[in-house]
Amino acid sequence: MRFVIQRVTEAKVEVDGVSVGAIGKGFLVLIGVGREDSRETADKLIKKMTGLRIFEDENGKTNLSLADVGGSLLLVSQFTLYANCKKGNRPSFTEAGDPEKAEALYEYIVAECKKKVPVTEKGIFGADMKVSLVNDGPFTIILDSQSL
Repeated sequence: MRFVIQRVTEAKVEVDGVSVGAIGKGFLVLIGVGREDSRETADKLIKKMTGLRIFEDENGKTNLSLADVGGSLLLVSQFTLYANCKKGNRPSFTEAGDPEKAEALYEYIVAECKKKVPVTEKGIFGADMKVSLVNDGPFTIILDSQSL
């Protein structure tokens, strides 16, 4: 499982010109589900993500968590995080989880995050989404379950 976490001052996702999720200060998280991932994998990444201390404190040090700053989450599924570009110029996505399993895990992640972060918004799994954001910093962190 892979999470690309971007600290944002605002972010939104649109489908067919309609906003389906929007947040102010918080994290925009692109979520890729791999073939071997499970709820246990998701739990590990959720715990790490929600505990990240990447917001500045009164001394300008990145020392505050999402909860400390009252931040929000915008969770967007993105199977292309499993693109394999080793051969040729056309990416292969065979390492991504099958859509049915990936959607179930994505919805599980959304539900678990809502228990921890009161304002949790999401995109629409499998939809053609337009994502916009103002990356604060910029500050981007990649969590990969294979390296945690």
